[in-house]
Amino acid sequence: MQVLVGLGNPGRQYEGHRHNVGFMALDLIAARYNAPKWKERANAMVTECRIDGDKVVLVKPQSFMNKSGQPLRHVLDFWKLKAEAVTVFYDELDLQPSKVRIKRGGGSGGHNGIKSLDAHIGQNYRRVRIGIGHPGHKDRVAGYVLHDFGKDERAQLDVLLSAMADNLQRLLDGDESGFMSLSMQALAPDRGAQRREKPSVSPGASAGASSEAPAQPTTIGKGPPTALGAALSRLLNRNADKKTDKE
Repeated sequence: MQVLVGLGNPGRQYEGHRHNVGFMALDLIAARYNAPKWKERANAMVTECRIDGDKVVLVKPQSFMNKSGQPLRHVLDFWKLKAEAVTVFYDELDLQPSKVRIKRGGGSGGHNGIKSLDAHIGQNYRRVRIGIGHPGHKDRVAGYVLHDFGKDERAQLDVLLSAMADNLQRLLDGDESGFMSLSMQALAPDRGAQRREKPSVSPGASAGASSEAPAQPTTIGKGPPTALGAALSRLLNRNADKKTDKE
């Protein structure tokens, strides 16, 4: 049995915040796989579903981000599971928006929710890091993560989270690179739409013909008279007279 955990802060006022992307991922997974209604257990919202016949437990700690570890510890103890069974979804400042990276173990990267999990269950669990980008300066981080996604950001995120739910079986089977690749491919623009349309060619024209208008021929005799123009005119008239005489 595997346990999927989403990190976030409880309460309606936090629902759309960047820091709550883990909750968003779990809510979509629960809906996609027809999980029953969430129930509160040991200060966490918990539900279960079956994915390809395997039982999966979904957990959203309700203790606020920096105390997420204790509720998860209770859940693992209830099912007699260890950290190796856990996959955690959470926001990552050091990744560009809507990028996904996965690792097992390692440091917290300053994330308070991960620090709490490390303290209560150890570090040997899988981490699905969902990029939210960085505001540019550490003094702006708190306000940035505790703020809603922009409209375009949220639209991109929804596409990504939906693709992650679609490809979840790969993650559960251990195909982490396939899961990441297929999830992020959903954000790639349609290649067909990227191709530039070829310029239309008029009937009878060759494909390599220039689209520019042909240069207009120069007309002699128009415009102000010049010495050269007068000489050419006399020469043309003389040749015309000779031709008439021959005829």
